[in-house]
This record gives sequence, structure tokens and C-alpha cells, in this order.
Amino acid sequence: MVTYLFRGTVCCAPLPVHSATRMFVCVMLLIILTLAECSKAYAAGPRLKVSCVEEDKGADVYINDEYTGACPLEKAVAEGDLRLKVQKRMGTVPVLIFEQVIRIGKNADVEVDVPSGAAQLKAAGESLQPGEAAMGLAGMKGQEQQDHLHDPHALDAHASTQHDTSRFPATGDAIPGTDGSAGVLPSVVVTASPMGSALLDLVLPVSVLTEKDMLFRQEITLGETLSKLPGVSSTYFGPNASRPIIRGLDGDRIRILQNGVAMLDVSSLSPDHATAVDPLLVDRVEVVRGPAALMYGGAAVGGVVNTLDNRIPQSPVKGVTGRFEPRFGGAASERSGAAMLEAGNGQFAIHADIASRRTDDLRIPGYARSSRQWAADGPEIEQPYGRLPNSSSSSDSGSVGASLTSDNGYFGLSYSDLQSNFGTVAEPDVRIDMSSKRLGLAGEIRELNTFVQELKFKYNHTDYLHNELEGGEVATTFKNKGYDTRIDAVHSRLGAFTGAFGVQLTNVDFAALGEAAFLPQVNTDTKALFLYEEATFGKVKLTAGGRNEHASVESAGDTPDTTRFGSAQSRQFTANSGALGALYSIDPKITLAANLTHTERAPTYAELFANGRHVATGQFVVGDSTLQKEKSNGADVHLRWRSGLNSVSIGGFYNHFQNYIALLQSGQKQEDLTEAFYRPVKAEFYGFEMEGKSRIYEQKGNLDLNLRGDYVRAKNSDTGEPLPRIAPLRLGAGLDYQLGNFGARFDVSHSFRQDRVASSELSTGSYTLADAMLTYRIKTQGIHWDAYFKGNNLFNEEARTHTSFLKEIAPLPGRGFIMGVRGTF
Repeated sequence: MVTYLFRGTVCCAPLPVHSATRMFVCVMLLIILTLAECSKAYAAGPRLKVSCVEEDKGADVYINDEYTGACPLEKAVAEGDLRLKVQKRMGTVPVLIFEQVIRIGKNADVEVDVPSGAAQLKAAGESLQPGEAAMGLAGMKGQEQQDHLHDPHALDAHASTQHDTSRFPATGDAIPGTDGSAGVLPSVVVTASPMGSALLDLVLPVSVLTEKDMLFRQEITLGETLSKLPGVSSTYFGPNASRPIIRGLDGDRIRILQNGVAMLDVSSLSPDHATAVDPLLVDRVEVVRGPAALMYGGAAVGGVVNTLDNRIPQSPVKGVTGRFEPRFGGAASERSGAAMLEAGNGQFAIHADIASRRTDDLRIPGYARSSRQWAADGPEIEQPYGRLPNSSSSSDSGSVGASLTSDNGYFGLSYSDLQSNFGTVAEPDVRIDMSSKRLGLAGEIRELNTFVQELKFKYNHTDYLHNELEGGEVATTFKNKGYDTRIDAVHSRLGAFTGAFGVQLTNVDFAALGEAAFLPQVNTDTKALFLYEEATFGKVKLTAGGRNEHASVESAGDTPDTTRFGSAQSRQFTANSGALGALYSIDPKITLAANLTHTERAPTYAELFANGRHVATGQFVVGDSTLQKEKSNGADVHLRWRSGLNSVSIGGFYNHFQNYIALLQSGQKQEDLTEAFYRPVKAEFYGFEMEGKSRIYEQKGNLDLNLRGDYVRAKNSDTGEPLPRIAPLRLGAGLDYQLGNFGARFDVSHSFRQDRVASSELSTGSYTLADAMLTYRIKTQGIHWDAYFKGNNLFNEEARTHTSFLKEIAPLPGRGFIMGVRGTF
């Protein structure tokens, strides 16, 4: 160990960077070397032996979600809690025949017998239902599920003693949950594949935030909640409007979904528009990094964010379950609360939730405006200090849903309503009053025993409206009304191939009303067909697919009150996208994933028809009705290693756009604003992402080390100039400690200085943010309590994110402490 630390110190010494950056890089390097050394300690140690009855020999054995080999097997394992799963395939359906969480003691050999009783599952054709697997449930409902989920001693039931050889009978017990900690069933990712796949079996890189993760990361907006994931930053337009940016791409190139269907708000139109989702009510978030146009269209060329909330129950519910959570504090003096209730009799299930939030103007470390902005303002401009003006907010939301459920599927509907009012920060007297009403239908039929094995249907109708208020009076109204529906059909095995095909239909009417409207009334109609296939040949899993999409964008042109848009016109586009992927298992611990994509995206109505003042971004925006569809080719490679509780993933990506539709400033002025116009340019985006986790201590409690980092470069290939608002190199590290009911987290993230800037923007300085959280779990009769105390930006660092239009006038939040409690029953 000392040798490794010495090597790290020597390597750091000659780095040609200033002292603060050098220190951070050195610390990260030393941590990585320590991680590598600690991981070696797990190579030798206790052994696990798994035995099966004759009819189950050859079944797949998974340890911690990782395919390890065929049963029977024997291998060295790490100390600690292991998730052991044995499954067989019945036709195209994977059948779980055994699952158990095992605690491996120091120098202890463990034998697990999977008895013949487990084979009865195979004969009966029983397996985890996809809806249950996606939530990490297996055979438990209601209070029984909650007892296992919250019992800190559940993992100790079969704890082995030192130097002892323990033999575990197969009890059939499953310990469900929703987070990635020990004692949790492997979750199925439902966003990246139409059939659902385990996280480690995906070709595309995917990040998953579970309910436990959301407790630590949850912020007021979706963008800030996700902004510390590898490859994900945010548009940060103050504390109330923030949309995810993935690999430097944002706006209409990132698809935001709710339960797998489009949200149909107008957050992609402008950074001051909020997403119509409240993180308080989100159970889980899946983030697909990289092109996902195959499943979700050209608007997913950068990636997909799917928020899941189970408003339409997908699996049987017996009894009554729910949760509630009040929160107080933080830099915005947040007062919020949420509650969720589900009840059912095994055939009929209902869901209801409600949330409310109030915040004050955001506390900031110093002056709102940067020193260079202050110098440019002159002495007559007021310089706010300590608070960010016009950043308060209020929101209320709720939903009801119901479904009929069975062993072979479900059918249900839901209705939700979100009302929000918040300051835009960019202008001192402008607020947005937002309303989003959604009606959803969803259903699924499984085990059809025909060519189509499963059929899934989802429909969402959205009625969205927001008023932009100036001095309390309505100045501009934005309306977005339409539907998004999709049907996915999973077909039976064709030779080595399994797959799915489907159709997606979307129709949206958009209108901007008022003197400040810079867009005409527009109808966008999209119809798409898609096909996805995968096959496994030995150690190689291959995926392929294609999508054909037809889009019609119709502008109503001038109105009696507005004459800047010209006559009515219509554009038609046919976009074809395809992808090829491979996942190669180098050995049971190491996999290599690669993906090649071709994506075509139809221009949006804003890119085609905009013509007017957009005060929020300080621009006079001009569209181009002659734009052609945007085309790009991409490659993505990821190397993943997992051994016991240790894992590392590192990968790189490259995207080349033949005609990237960019918003470029002309240098001219229109109506006292800088003119910006949409033009096609050749562009390149490339970079890397990494994350790692290691169990570094296991005596009095468990201590995990987490590392992450990402970097993206983007340039206009025609001029060689960097594209605007691209995040700099970012590195992060965290420690996660758990001792019985007590938990603690500490996280540090560093954003480097961004000097690669477009001609129209300024560089941004580096900053380091430190966050911490303490948790304590209490189990009472019928209710399990998780109390938490969280501190953000502990050192009150002034931080301005380069990806924000408002970086010169709106820093990130200052130091804040928030406390809350989550009750689950």
C-alpha cells in the first residue's frame, strides 16, 4: 500500500497546473491507486460453492447481478453481503428458481444447495413479472415487503462464523428493495430496452437513481437532481428551472419521459421553462446516456431521462402501503411535503399521491452578479448580495390512478395535476405561472403463447399552459396540448434472436400568445415504427434495431395581432435511425460494450419558425424554415469490471453531426437584443465518463468509496470554434458509511475551469462543492422512519456553472442545511 501511495505522489509532482487543481488531481489519483490496491485484497479469500439438482444443472448463476457461470460452480468471493441468483430460461422467459442474500465472513467457505423444490417454478412456468422486477419486488407484497426492506438485521440471518464452513438451504426467501445496497434484488432497466434488461446486461450506458439515491440527491428541479451523475450536467436557470444536459447536448436532443411516455411540456423550448415533474413524487429515475433514437425518436439523440412513479400500478397490490415525507430548510428555506398511498386486493389496485413545496429567494455566497458583470453594469445598477432576487417558488401537485392486475398483465389509468409559480431570475419582475394536467392509460398482456408473447400499451394526453407575468399581469401565454402513445410487442424467439417491434404516435398543438411571443401557432404530428433485436452467442450479446419516423410541422403563420411569421406553411420530414451494439464478456468480471448509431432528427418548430424577442436569454431569435433534418453518427465504448462489491466503468463516446442545428449569434442587434439565428453546421462531440465503487472497510460497519468523472469537448467543425455552454472536466468522490440503523455520506465534486469557449461567451472559473448527509432508521409498529439531515455546499463556495445562460448573474446555491423524515408503511 505504501508503495502505491508513493507512486501516486511522485506522479503528481510534475503536473503543470496551479496548486489547488494539482492538489485535487493528486488526491483523486491516490484514491484510485488505493482502490486498486484494496480490490486486490479481495482476490483471495473465502469461496462460494453452489450446487444444483440434476434437472437444474446448467442454470445461470449470478452474483451481485453479474453472470458468474453455470450451476454447479465454485469460486472465490469477497467478504461481505452477496446477492446470489440462479435462473433458467423457459422459452424466451427467464425463470428465477432461487434467490438469496448471503453474508460471507472472513476466511469462511460457504456452500449453497439449490434443492429440487426450486425446480417446481420451472414446471409451473412462474417467473418474476416485468412490472415487479422493475421495482425490485419478488414474491412479497405489502407489510411483508416493507419489513424485509427496512429490517437492518435481515442480512444476518445466515451469517457465518470465522473459519467455519456454512451450508445454506434454499429457503426461497427473497429480500426485496429499491436501492443498490446489499440485500436488494437486481433491478430491471425498462428505458433502454423494450424487453427490460438487468443493468449489467445493457449495451448502452445507463445510470439509475433509486428511492434511496433520491433521498440524498433530491433537489427542487430534475436537472439539479441529476447534475452530479457521470455525463450529466444541467441548464441551471436559477433554482426553479433546470433541465438535464447529457454529453453536451440539451433541449430537443434530450428526451424527458414520465413512465415511458413524453411529458409534452415546453421545457426544451427555453431554459427558463421548468420541467413538469416534481422530484418529491418520483420513485426512480433511469438515465440513458447516448443516442436512444431507436426507441424514442430523434429527440433522444443525446439521451433519455425516464422518471417512474407507479401512478398506474403494474403488479398486484394486497393491503395498504404508502409513504410520507416532510422537508424543511436548505438555501431556499424550503418547506415541502409529499405523501403516497397504494391499496389493493390482489386484483384491483389504486394509487394516490400529493405534494406541496414553498421556497424563498435563494441564499447565495456573495453577490449575485459576477465581478466582471458588476464592472460592466456601472454604478447605477443595483448589486444584490446574499440572496438571488426573484427566485422564490410555490408548487402543488397530485394524482390518482387505478388498475386491474393479474398474473398475466394489467390495465389502468391515472390523472395528475401540477400547479407551479416561480420567479425567472433573469428579470426582476417576471414570474411564470404553470399548469400541467395529464391523463394516462397503460396496459400489458403477457404469456400470449403466440408469435407475440407480450403486448404493452401506453398513452398520455397532456394539457399544458403557462403564463409569463410581468408586474402581476399576463404578458405571454404558452400552450401545449396533445398526446403521445406507443405500443410495444415482444415476439417469441426466432432462432437465436429475441426482440420487439412497435409503433409510436405523437400529435401536439403549440401556441404562444401575446406581444412578446416569438413563435407562431404550430401543429407537430409524428408517426414512427421501430424494431429491436438481440441475440447471445457464447460470450457475445448482439443488439440491432431501426426506426422510421415521419414528422409534419405546420405553422399557422401570422394572426390578426402578429405579422412577423409570414404566411402559413408546412414542412414534412422522414427520419431513419439505426443502431448496432455488442456486449462481450471477457471473463465473469469484465465486459466490453460497444454501440454504433446513426440518428436523424427533424427540426423543431422553434428551429424552423422562430422570429422575435426572447428576453429570458437576451436574444432576438430567428429560425430558418428551409432547414433539413439533422443527421449524426456516433460510437460509444464502455469497459466494465465488477468483483463482489467493487466495480469500475470507464468509457468514451464520439458523435459527428453532418448538420448540427446550432443557435449562433450574428453580432447584430434587433430591437435592442443580440440577434441569434438557427443554422446547420458540422459539429463534433466527444469525451469520456467513469465511475467506480469499492468496499474499503468492513469491521464496525461498512464503508464504500465512490468515484466519478466526465469530460466532453464540442466544436463547430466548420470553424474549429468551441460550441457554447459545454461543461468542463468534472471529478467527484464520495464516502458512504452504514452501521446498523445509522448512515452517513460525504461527497466532493470539482468542476475545472472552462477556457474553451465560443466567441460569444466568457470563461468560467473552477469550483469545489462538498455535501454531507446523516441518516437514522427507526422501526416502529407499522411504520418505518428514515430521518435525515443534509448539508449542501458546506464551505459556502461561490460556483457558477458554465452550462447556464445566467452564469454571470445567478450563482449556484450557497450553504444550506435541510432536514426531513420519510415514513413508510
